[in-house]
Amino acid sequence: MPSPPTPAPAAPDLYDRFVLDSLPLAVITVDPELRITGFNPWAERVTGYARAEAVGRPCGEILQGGRCQGRCPLRTILDRQHRTQRLETTIRTRDGRTVPVRMSTAGLFDDDGVLLGGLEAFQDISAAKQARREKDNLVSMFAHDLKSSVVVIGGFARRLLDRVPEADGEAARHPLEIIRSEADKLEALTDEFLEFARLQTGRLTLNPSATSLDKELSELVDAYRVRAEGAGVRVVLDTDPSLPIIQADAARLRRVFANLLDNALKYSGPGSTVAVRVTDHGGAVAVRVQDHGCGIDARELPFLFDPFHRAANAGDRAGFGLGLATVKAIVDAHGGRVTVESAPGQGSVFTVELPKAGPGGAALSTDGQFSVKITKSYY
Repeated sequence: MPSPPTPAPAAPDLYDRFVLDSLPLAVITVDPELRITGFNPWAERVTGYARAEAVGRPCGEILQGGRCQGRCPLRTILDRQHRTQRLETTIRTRDGRTVPVRMSTAGLFDDDGVLLGGLEAFQDISAAKQARREKDNLVSMFAHDLKSSVVVIGGFARRLLDRVPEADGEAARHPLEIIRSEADKLEALTDEFLEFARLQTGRLTLNPSATSLDKELSELVDAYRVRAEGAGVRVVLDTDPSLPIIQADAARLRRVFANLLDNALKYSGPGSTVAVRVTDHGGAVAVRVQDHGCGIDARELPFLFDPFHRAANAGDRAGFGLGLATVKAIVDAHGGRVTVESAPGQGSVFTVELPKAGPGGAALSTDGQFSVKITKSYY
């Protein structure tokens, strides 16, 4: 019995059209001249344009994107500067609304590597942006209100302590000392949380200027030496003799390195050394903070920059788990990156790399968008 005939495959353009039309996100394809060749139903929904209106027209005329007048992501792809690109930007709909979108762009090539055009896929993220703003506002309001109450509690505890007669002794003072101490801890926590919230929401503005890292670190290390000597720890600073001046917010960087030194001293035992090394790495300056403390298990490293996360070996050491989240945000804002090498019982080496200029080699970014992903962390 003869086998049934094999059905003919669908035409490639029909198959591709089916796939694009079925995707649950807006997809636009263009030719090398950036004229629209494909426009799926989700693109119609997001932009308000019908496919028949969009096809054949320049992409920028339809989307009016936030990047269309500058560094167009599709033009970057077609010029072969990148094969793919991901970013957040905006588009303007047919009725004039500005919509934030998360966008991916890619080049379209034939089997011989010849460029046929480009593809742009994007999603409306208005709801996610609104939820993020509401969350940030709620967190900030909560922290402000909490701080006000804590300050009042701590103030009254101090007043009551001043009024306790000496004759009443420790029994009368001890409960009030506990209240004051715990109020002070809670106030410190809310201060850290408020600064971190401002960094996350862009309300903490960086003030970049010509900064000498060796000068800033020299002063900071000198300030920490007294504390270190009291703990039996030696602190050393080693800098390249010809370090360049960089564009940075010196006050915020001091916060970064103060946090790293705090952690290094906190986890170092008597007789050990904390070493700070500053080197010139071409387009960046690298600062390494090395300790010989207890080290960190590799399984914890990906989570240690999360707010409120504390290492398993932190024990009863002081801290709230916000310092390093703040470090991450400040370094990211400078266009830098952080890495760490650590192993239990061998200490940690934490490295901050900062560009000599701001992101892209131009002015330092102060827009509060701290989105660079940190893959490793410290303490």
